[in-house]
Amino acid sequence: MVRLVFHPLFFIPCFFATGPAMAQYRKMFEERRVIGQIFDRIEPVVETGAHGFFQLLHHQPIAFVLLALALGALIGKLNIKGISLGSTAGTLLVGIIISMSAEAIYGITYSIPGILSSFMLLLFMYALGLKVGPQFFSGLRKGGLAFMGIGIIVWVLNWVICYFGAMLVGLAPGYATGLISGSYTITAILGVGQGALSSGAYVPPVGMTIEEVGANMAAAYAISYVLSSIGIILLIRYLPRMFGRDAKADAIIAEAEYSGGAQHPVPGAPHALTMGFSPYDLRAFVVTHDKFDGRTLSQLAHDFPKVPILRVVRDGAILDLENDPVITRNDIVTVRANVHDLILEEDELIGPESDSSLARNVMLEVADIHVTSRAITGKTFEELARHGTAGVEVQALFRAGNELPVGPASTMLVGDVLRVTGPDIALKAAARHIGGHAILPTLKSEVLYLALAMLVGYLVGIVTVHISGIPFSLGTSAGCILAGVGVSYFRSRNPEFGGPVHEGARSFLQDFGLNAFVAVLSANVGPKVISALGGDTILWLALIGTVGALLPPFIAFWVGIKFFGLNSIIADGATTGGRNSTPGLNAIIEESGSSIAAVPYPVSYALTTVLALIGGYFSMILT
Repeated sequence: MVRLVFHPLFFIPCFFATGPAMAQYRKMFEERRVIGQIFDRIEPVVETGAHGFFQLLHHQPIAFVLLALALGALIGKLNIKGISLGSTAGTLLVGIIISMSAEAIYGITYSIPGILSSFMLLLFMYALGLKVGPQFFSGLRKGGLAFMGIGIIVWVLNWVICYFGAMLVGLAPGYATGLISGSYTITAILGVGQGALSSGAYVPPVGMTIEEVGANMAAAYAISYVLSSIGIILLIRYLPRMFGRDAKADAIIAEAEYSGGAQHPVPGAPHALTMGFSPYDLRAFVVTHDKFDGRTLSQLAHDFPKVPILRVVRDGAILDLENDPVITRNDIVTVRANVHDLILEEDELIGPESDSSLARNVMLEVADIHVTSRAITGKTFEELARHGTAGVEVQALFRAGNELPVGPASTMLVGDVLRVTGPDIALKAAARHIGGHAILPTLKSEVLYLALAMLVGYLVGIVTVHISGIPFSLGTSAGCILAGVGVSYFRSRNPEFGGPVHEGARSFLQDFGLNAFVAVLSANVGPKVISALGGDTILWLALIGTVGALLPPFIAFWVGIKFFGLNSIIADGATTGGRNSTPGLNAIIEESGSSIAAVPYPVSYALTTVLALIGGYFSMILT
């Protein structure tokens, strides 16, 4: 605790001081007053020990979130016989334990503003959309009906288990709706149920008030929400393993299937501009042969297109290649070509090899170039290599977002995107010739595109249509993931549009966003669990809620791989979308080492969100 004390004697000299002394006292007083205002804003911690610790977390919610993130990540790494919680489930568990302990032992109720968790969840969804955008539409074409079928199976089974389960054991009105809401982890279902109460669509039985029904809904929601949130993460994570599938191997197969056989990430996608393995190498030679001596750089590029010259060193200085210099004897030239060709041929063609560090120290980069010049439409790569693109090597060719085979006879069209490697000067020269500009890797943030895209997705998501008193909307989470999908999809055809995505930044947004959302959620849910404890009712709520949360996705996954013939990772992504479990999606992404599970997720997610709200409304009025 910080305590600021003002001694009364401090003010005595002020009454007798004049001139400069008075000004000095006034300055001292103003400084102390400002300091006092600062410390007045810090909530005091008046207790010591554990009580003081929990009180500190109550007054400083950011400290609670950071502590839950740190301990959750630590616990999530623990591996017992091949099974681990993962960072998301670990954070949720730690946060609930802390908030429940504070409530049960010291009567401290944590409540963190929901805007923080909502914003973090939207960041996660947008970052995920950026990752899977190029594969999303091909996923719809390949298995859209299967994805929707899996979502419907999850929804129907969940509603039947929760509604009829509550009826069979004789639970009071409100519990069934709360169970559906909590086991489905859709808080909006509570709002739909409350709307049925306030509108008079459901009238409580004699002797029971609307407030009591609402309390029953909240209690069932709290118990089932906590259990289902942890359970679904573990279930989704290990579903492929339960059915004898290798998650990582199946993810690789799914990525190949949904990428259409492409070997390189599409323009604008994560890792698109990562320099990978290449059979081409750099070598430096001293010019001694007549075929090189006295020829200009452009002439050599025309005669030897497969062996581009990247640098010329003369008398210890690097020549400017843009001036098309004439190569003379004893110049050192740096060439790039297939290692096999360099070893067997070039020593005899150019001259002896040089170990000059000035000649060999050429930084190679990878870039995407959007073809905009109609003058080169229809030209082959072989023709291109002879005119204006010396020094670059084509890695991949993309047309309408799809990768095409690359060979000497491959032709280019306006709108194509070339992925090339080479030194910076050669990349820029090639871009000018093709009509575009080189899109190079960057560490710059894309806050402008992120904010605008998320804003559009958010506004689309909050658009609500009421039909018979039931609100229908896409939802802000679905809106933001589709915004990310749209940006990524557009970039695959127009890499200049805010690209490229820096994978480190995108991955951080994805991981931190979801785990911070879960940390805030755990703080707010924990106290509700305490209030719902007591009697046999809690046992039935725990049992029905857990079964309703886990059995439907288990069956839907089985249907997905057995009847629809889906890849296990794709079926898992559709299943967790049908269960509306974003943490579950993150769990299978971690387990498989791939984001391909997110391809079917928005399809089943959007469908079951609407169905779950309808089901929640009818579970209330039919009680």
